[in-house]
Amino acid sequence: MNKTKRQEIFTRLRNDNPNPVTELEYSNPFELLVAVALSAQATDVSVNKATRKLFPVANTPEAIYALGVDGLKEYIKTIGLYNSKAENVIKACKILIDKHNSVVPENREDLEALPGVGRKTANVVLNTAFRQIAMAVDTHIFRVSNRTKIAPGKNVNEVEQKLLKFVPKEFLMDAHHWLILHGRYVCTARKPKCNSCMIEDLCEFKDKTEL
Repeated sequence: MNKTKRQEIFTRLRNDNPNPVTELEYSNPFELLVAVALSAQATDVSVNKATRKLFPVANTPEAIYALGVDGLKEYIKTIGLYNSKAENVIKACKILIDKHNSVVPENREDLEALPGVGRKTANVVLNTAFRQIAMAVDTHIFRVSNRTKIAPGKNVNEVEQKLLKFVPKEFLMDAHHWLILHGRYVCTARKPKCNSCMIEDLCEFKDKTEL
């Protein structure tokens, strides 16, 4: 895919949605960190249902740590892998309290040192909470990048680096959101909605679907 096509693709995505946001519900960086950590191998919808009950009760490292693992599980038991997630969130809260004055760090190294926080979660927090250029490649973004040929790669790290390299600079800050939403609602896994896709004529996917 050439530079001109990429420029037009992201121009259309931006025109359609000038201010894209995550579908996870949060009101501060700590809430976002917890929500993203809970969203691994789970849907944003399921996470939002849980955090709507959790955050009014506990939305600081101290408050969630005070719940304890068992107490937190009661709020998140409808989310997949909730046992390990509860343990990781409690451990992360303890580190935030002890090492960061209960403030979510704004750098990758400290974020990735938190239990349950990998590169993708760190990228989401850096980009969404702190407006740093970062590309969090999930299954949707991996699929869209490869299928359209915007940034093909064999693994998520390769796709991440290619997106950072190939996405025009003016779109880098919000590209992650546009791609994830496009993958979630249009360029779906089993049957992409090519006929209603605003970038169909620019996409290099060979097996486009028909109505």
